[in-house]
Amino acid sequence: MSVFLTLLMKIIPLYFSIILGVFSTAFLNCNKETIAKILLFILAPIIVFNATISVKLDASVVFLPIFFFVLSTTIAFTSLKYFNKIYSDNTANLLAFSTATGNTGNIGIPLAILFLEPNIVDVFIFTVLASLLYQNSVGYYITAKGNFTAKQSLLKVAKLPVLHAFILGVVLNILGFKIPEMFMDYTNYLKGAYAILGMMLLGMGMEKIKTNNSFDLKFINYTLFIKFIIWPALIILFIFFDNNFIHFLNKDYYLLMFIFSIVPLAGNTVTVATLLDVKPQKMSIAVFISTIVSLFYIPLMIFLFGMMKF
Repeated sequence: MSVFLTLLMKIIPLYFSIILGVFSTAFLNCNKETIAKILLFILAPIIVFNATISVKLDASVVFLPIFFFVLSTTIAFTSLKYFNKIYSDNTANLLAFSTATGNTGNIGIPLAILFLEPNIVDVFIFTVLASLLYQNSVGYYITAKGNFTAKQSLLKVAKLPVLHAFILGVVLNILGFKIPEMFMDYTNYLKGAYAILGMMLLGMGMEKIKTNNSFDLKFINYTLFIKFIIWPALIILFIFFDNNFIHFLNKDYYLLMFIFSIVPLAGNTVTVATLLDVKPQKMSIAVFISTIVSLFYIPLMIFLFGMMKF
């Protein structure tokens, strides 16, 4: 019960940010497209660069974001092939994109602080780069391809500054550069701004829910099944295989990977859907419902994972 209450206290502020987003659009006529651009083209690259240049790199640490990036990409293209048989419009693209990632930042990082050792929390934050890179590269491409040609989509991906920030951060990390101490507090402020604006955008995306028939039960069921059933099942399978045969990762990293897999749908999917005008209201509904479900789902899954023999 104490774990559940602690988690609840971590998630409640996120709902307040969603309410602020609804208020800012409904009463202040704020432009959600502008907020989406700030998130995707300014805040995300800075956060990615800071995390990449700060973490201590070794084989297991580097493996984690690569693993999750490859897993997300595999889930995305596999599900896209399936959903193209069900939907004739870009709903298939949006489903494939959104179910292959999760809210590893706004919800995943507080969970990591709760359940992981401080040094493993730093590794988790670095692993979150996998989500940001997927969302802003492969995920962006898949979603954009619902409205644009392959060439146009690839050009959009190549222009995303988050990819350039990641590459620059890795290079400077290898060369031994560090973020000056005078900027450390500022980077923490940026992380807070990213979290708040990201959740506000989720609320802003609910502006036309009633008029656009955004509540799609089939769409929601697909997202919840893949995110809350398929994802943790795949991670448990990998952990079982590594624990019994490969022995590459330790038990702390097992819990890190499991937490990464059980977070709800990512709020950033609303950002991309908004920028590309691919049913952002429908995506907002699905993200909001998955966040509510996660309130009860996450403590249960953490409890069940603790009972497993790893």
